[in-house]
Amino acid sequence: KTIELSDDDFLGECECTLGQIVSSKKLTRPLVIKNGRPAGKGSITISAEEIKDNRVVLFEMEARKLDNKVVKNNLNPVWRPFKISLNSLCYGDMDKTIKVECYDYDNDGSHDLIGTFQTTMTKLKEASRSSPVEFECINEKKRQKKKSYKNSGVISVKQCEITVECTFLDYIMGGCQLNFTVGVDFTGSNGDPRSPDSLHYISPNGVNEYLTALWSVGLIIQDYDADKMFPAFGFGAQIPPQWQVSHEFPMNFNPSNPYCN
Repeated sequence: KTIELSDDDFLGECECTLGQIVSSKKLTRPLVIKNGRPAGKGSITISAEEIKDNRVVLFEMEARKLDNKVVKNNLNPVWRPFKISLNSLCYGDMDKTIKVECYDYDNDGSHDLIGTFQTTMTKLKEASRSSPVEFECINEKKRQKKKSYKNSGVISVKQCEITVECTFLDYIMGGCQLNFTVGVDFTGSNGDPRSPDSLHYISPNGVNEYLTALWSVGLIIQDYDADKMFPAFGFGAQIPPQWQVSHEFPMNFNPSNPYCN
């Protein structure tokens, strides 16, 4: 009943790469135990599919008259709004059956089932604040024991709104560009540039920590900028011709055009 693996039974494991899974579409491997021996006849099958649906669903839900033999603190909870991807919820199928379970949360992980109901996104989409969609929360064990059993409470869906959550690629393809400005610290806090411990120390191969960081980020960012030119500034250095300390100067010494590539 918890997400922790420590209270579950270890049956076996297998190792593979994402590339192996994707290229196979469906990969089946035997399970092994920690010393590499076969875990009996157990096997695991992993399949992969590309998720292209980036729609998400925003829910607002509340309940009333929950079973007081299970819940003691609040029988009429109003849950905070939450989002879930449509793909995770129903694989994008509006008529796929969705099972909703309502639990009384316990800190020790022994959550008590209050009841369940089944529905579809088609039905949930009918919900609105002015006209909520309501479902009886049914506990099958209690219904089987008592002929007079009606329900264990009512779940009310006040909002079910589907929106599109744009991906990074959506923004880029839509014309979004990333601005990247470089700032280099030339203050004495970095130590003597002749010392290998200084970030400004230039190694025998002609690079230092600053160049490595700039290349690592800049080579990626530049692909999302039309002219691939970025303003670069320094601070804390004595610059010509007066050799006074400046706390903001263009690193190409061209104030009218501080852009570098």
